[in-house]
Amino acid sequence: MDNFFGGLTDGVAFGSVYALLAIGLVLAYKTSGVFNIAFGVQAYASGALFYVLHTKHDVNAFVAFIAAVVVMAPLLGIVLDRVLFRFLRGAPEINRLITALGLLVAIPGLVQLKFDQTQATSAKGVVPNGDTVYSWGPAHLTRDQIAIIVAMALVAIGITLLFRYSPLGLRMRAVVESPRMAELAGVNSNRISMASWMLTSFVAGLAGVLLPQITGNQVVDVYYTTLVTAAIVAAVLASLTSVPLAVAAGLGLGVVQEWLNRFLPTNSIVASNIRPGLPFISLFLVLALDPRLRRIRSASDPLAGVDPPPVAAIAATRTRNAARGTRLFWLIAGLGYLYYVMGHGNASVVDDAVRIAIYAILFCSIVVATGLGGQLPLAQATFAGIGGAVSSQLATQQGLSVIVTILIGAGVAAVIGMVMSLPALRLGGIFLTLFTFGFALAFESVFVKFGWVTGGLFPEASPRPAIGPIDFGNDHSFLVMCLVVFGVVATIVVLVRGGTTGRFLSAVRGSETAAASIGISAARARIVTFGLAAGIAGLGGGLLTSYEGHYSATNWQTFIGLFWLVIVVTIGPRTIDGALQAAFVFVLFQKRVLPVWLPWLLNHVQPFWKINALPSAVQFIFFGLGAVTYAKHPEGILEFNKRNAMGTFQRLTHRSQGGNDSTIEGPMSSHGAAAS
Repeated sequence: MDNFFGGLTDGVAFGSVYALLAIGLVLAYKTSGVFNIAFGVQAYASGALFYVLHTKHDVNAFVAFIAAVVVMAPLLGIVLDRVLFRFLRGAPEINRLITALGLLVAIPGLVQLKFDQTQATSAKGVVPNGDTVYSWGPAHLTRDQIAIIVAMALVAIGITLLFRYSPLGLRMRAVVESPRMAELAGVNSNRISMASWMLTSFVAGLAGVLLPQITGNQVVDVYYTTLVTAAIVAAVLASLTSVPLAVAAGLGLGVVQEWLNRFLPTNSIVASNIRPGLPFISLFLVLALDPRLRRIRSASDPLAGVDPPPVAAIAATRTRNAARGTRLFWLIAGLGYLYYVMGHGNASVVDDAVRIAIYAILFCSIVVATGLGGQLPLAQATFAGIGGAVSSQLATQQGLSVIVTILIGAGVAAVIGMVMSLPALRLGGIFLTLFTFGFALAFESVFVKFGWVTGGLFPEASPRPAIGPIDFGNDHSFLVMCLVVFGVVATIVVLVRGGTTGRFLSAVRGSETAAASIGISAARARIVTFGLAAGIAGLGGGLLTSYEGHYSATNWQTFIGLFWLVIVVTIGPRTIDGALQAAFVFVLFQKRVLPVWLPWLLNHVQPFWKINALPSAVQFIFFGLGAVTYAKHPEGILEFNKRNAMGTFQRLTHRSQGGNDSTIEGPMSSHGAAAS
C-alpha cells in the first residue's frame, strides 16, 4: 500500500512535468499552427539562464526568475515570430515543422556558447528549501514537487479560460485558421501572432526553470528534449487541441511510469528495457491505434487558393542547352575530383571521398521520403542502423558474403519500412511525422538493448566485402564500389521520380481526394515511398558499418537522423544534386572547416567575450540555423541559388543577342512568387 500511494504522489508530481510540457505543445499548436518540437530547447534556454544567475552567481531567485521567465522567454518568442514563423503563415505544415527542427538543433548549441553543460549540477530551485518534505500518511511531496503541481494547475486553468472566454483566445485561433480573413475582420494578425509566441515561450520558460528540481538538479538539454518527447504522448492523446485532456494524459503517464518503477522486479526484462522506453512506446502505439487521429487534419487557409502555384524546379524550366551545359560542368568537376582523390589524395582525402559517397546514398533516402513523397519521416537513422546491424551480424555470426549481407540488410530495412507504413496510412501531416519519431525512439530505447536485434550495446565487428579476386579492404577500391552503388541508387530515384510512381506521388501531394477520384491509390504510393526510402537508408547503413569495421548502436541515434534531415532540407530535398552536395557539406565541414576556422575564431573572440564553444555545438548551430532558411526558401538553398544563377545566365545571353532584360522573368523563390 505504501508503494501504491507513494507511487501515486510521486507520479502526480512527475506527471505534472509531462502535463505542463504538453500544455505548452497544445498551446503552440492552437495559437500558431506550429507543432513546436523545439519547445523543450526553448525551456532549456530559460533553465540555463536561471541556473547561471541563481546557482552560479547567487542572484536572488525572484530576480533570476523574472529575468529568465518574464523577460527572456517572451523576447525569444518575439524573435521566433518576427524572424521565422511570420513568413510561414498559411504554409504547409511540413514547412513549419522543418523550421522547428532547425531550432531544435541550433538552440542548444547557441546556449552552450556561454553555458558549460558539464558543470550544470546542483541547480537551486525557485522555492526556498525545495527539498523540504511534507507527509500525509504513506504519501510524501517536497516543496519543489508541490510548486510544479501548482504551476501546472494555474497554467492549465489560465489557458482554458483564455480559449473559452477571452476575445484574445478567439483571435489567436482565427489567425491560425486564416490570417487574411482575420485581417478582413479587423484583427491585427501580426500583433496577435506575436502575442501567441510570447505566451507560448513564457510557458516554456516556466517549465525550464521548474524542471531541474524533478530531474536530478541538472540543466542538460537532452533531459528537456526527452521529457518533451514523453509529453508529446499526452499532447497527441489530447488531439493537440484540449488542455484538460493533455493534463489528464500527462498525469496518467507519470503515475503509470512511477508504479511500474515501484512494482516491477528490477532484474526483469520489462523493468530494464521496456519501462524506460514507456513514453516512446506509448507514443508509437497511440498514433498507431487511436481512431480519432484519422479524422484530424491540419487547418488550411480558405484563401490559399488565390496563391500562385509553387515555382517549378529549375531542372524542369531550363533550356536544353543549359541542361546539357550543367551536366557537362558537373561531369568534368566530378571526374577532376575523382582523379585527384585516386591519383594524388592522401589517406584522409580518400576517407573524405568514401564518406561523401556513403552519406550521399543515405541522404537519397530523405530525397525519396521528403522530396518525392512530401512526408517528413524522422526514422531514417533508425533504418540505416537496422541495415548496418543485420549486415554485421550475418557477416560475423553466419559467415555470409558481406555484399550479400549488405543487400539483405537493405531488404530488411525496406520490409520494416513498408510494414511500419501500414498503420501510418490513415495518418496525415504532423501525426505521420510523429509516428515515425515514436518508432525511432522506441527502437532506440528498447530494441537496441536486445542482442538478437543489434548485437548488444557493444560494437559488433563488420568486415569489408570481397567479390572473387576483388578485395574492397583497400579504401580506393571501396570508394569505387560506393560510387557505383550511389550511381545505381541515384538512377533508381530519378526513374521513380519521372515514372508512374513519381507522378502518382505528385498527384497525392497536391490532393489525395482528387488523386483518389482518378484511381490513384495514396496508400500504395506511400507504401512504395516508405519502403524505398527505408531500403536506401539500410543500404547506406550497411556500407558505412562495413567501412568503419564495426557496428555500434550509438552511431544511429534518432537525433543523428534529425541532423541529417536538417542538412538535406537546407540544401535541397528534391534532387540528387541536393543529396550529394549535402553529403559534401556534412563531411567536409566536420573534417576540414571546423578544425581550421574554429581555433582561429576562439583565439580572436575569447579575449573580448569568453565562450565555451565546442565543435559539435558549432556545427549544430550552423546546420540548425541553415534549416531556418526553409522558412523563406522551402525549395532549398541549392535550388534557390541555381534559379538565381540561371536567371543571370539567361539575362546575359539575352543581352548579348540585343534583347531587353525586362522581357525576362527574374528568378523567384516559392515565397517570392506569392509576393509578386
